[in-house]
Order: sequence, then C-alpha cells, then structure tokens
Amino acid sequence: MNTPEKQGRLYGLFYFLVFEVVVYNGLKLLLSGMGQQDQLQPENTVVPNWVKAVTFILLYILCLLVAVMVISSVVPGKYRKQLMQWVYLALGGMVIMLFLLFN
Repeated sequence: MNTPEKQGRLYGLFYFLVFEVVVYNGLKLLLSGMGQQDQLQPENTVVPNWVKAVTFILLYILCLLVAVMVISSVVPGKYRKQLMQWVYLALGGMVIMLFLLFN
C-alpha cells in the first residue's frame, strides 16, 4: 500500500513545510525593524521597503542554497532527483512570502 517512494515524498513534504515556516518566521523576525508598515504616508516609503524586500530575497536564497547543499550530501542518491522539485517550489513560495511579509 505505502510504497517507499510515496513515503519519501511525504517525508520531503513535511521537512519542506518545516523549512519554509522556520525560514519565514526567522527572516520576518530578523527584518522586523526594516521598512515601514504604513504605506499611506505623505513621505516616501518605497526605498525602505525595497531594501527590506531585496534583503529578504537574498537571505532566503542563501538559506535555500545552504539547505540544498546539506540535503544533497545527506540524502541517498535515489532521492536526489526530487530535490530540484522542492527548490522550484520553494522559489515560488518565496513570492508568496514576500506578499505576506508586507501585510
């Protein structure tokens, strides 16, 4: 009933979700002092928020690259094919996390 490949995907999904939640909350806490929350101000809010967005993207990609290097050296060879699927999913999730970061 439960094939090893299906079980491996479920473990991968679990670890992926844990990684996403930990990285998002960590970066949100780290970047909480940057940017301006109130966008409807007479003065310019674009530059501080742009810096916050670019910093988030760079730090997120750095965390993702470190995770890929660690996982690719630990995971058995038969599961390494799935790694790039999770990386692409994480990059897509990064866009969603950027929207959540500014709301």
